[in-house]
Amino acid sequence: MSTEIDVPRLRQLALIVRHRSFSKAAESMGISQPALSKNIRSLERSLGVQLLERGRFGAMPTAFGLALVRHADSIDAELRSASEEIEALREARGGHTCIGCGPSEATRLLPTALSRLRDSSPGIHVTILYGLNAALMPMVKHGEVDFALSSIPARCPDPDLKQLRLHEDRAAVIARRGHPLLARREPLTAADLIDQHWILATKVELERLALDQVFVEAGLAPPQDPIETTSAVLMKTLVMQSDFLTFLPRELVYWEERGGFLAPLNLIGPSWHRNVGVTMRARAGLNPAAQVLIETLQEVGKEFES
Repeated sequence: MSTEIDVPRLRQLALIVRHRSFSKAAESMGISQPALSKNIRSLERSLGVQLLERGRFGAMPTAFGLALVRHADSIDAELRSASEEIEALREARGGHTCIGCGPSEATRLLPTALSRLRDSSPGIHVTILYGLNAALMPMVKHGEVDFALSSIPARCPDPDLKQLRLHEDRAAVIARRGHPLLARREPLTAADLIDQHWILATKVELERLALDQVFVEAGLAPPQDPIETTSAVLMKTLVMQSDFLTFLPRELVYWEERGGFLAPLNLIGPSWHRNVGVTMRARAGLNPAAQVLIETLQEVGKEFES
């Protein structure tokens, strides 16, 4: 027998899990804590399972509670998308889309697309949240953004997500103009980089793993004790101001290369490529504004490939 789930109570459960507190969740909704507790007990009775456990760390979800909250986020995202689509159609205006964006994509791809979007669809309002994939993918899954613009793998490992490739980017070891290694006429090897100072992405990022592999394939240990950061701005700034090296996608340093501040080292070995694309929820539709922006991004991505 199927059980109908009350959407408002589903939202209440999600807020309790987010706050880890009945009292804080009740306060944010403007209802009393006893009323909230009664609603959750009613939801548990209708489902026949326990959704929350109260402990020293607050209100924690059971496995059943976690499963429901995941769906609550998706339902809320779909309802928002449907509301925005109806509103855009009713008022014949552009609508709104909220997206996530990685550092490299915020350098040239997205600005170019936004400029064109403003010319072609001035009524579309865009909100951009910035981050790395570790933060962006959960934002997509939970419906906090309509889609994410970032690096994508060759195959999407998450069945809840789907991805659309836009273009290919390459990465390189990056140094400041005037760095002693740039004066070397012969190509460099991994051995030439052993004693250098590095500022790198954290170990889970694809760029970091690719650089480590360059050293491993040469029979050498990867850079030891580098400065690690999630800040692309810090990486570029430290390299421009010192003899530190970094390993970054070329799109991320496009303007610094054009301005003569940074340059790639001529390093022997396989080049590392990454796919840039859009990540969306697999079983969700896109509102018209998000769809128009993706189409504009596809247009710009094709130009990057030519």
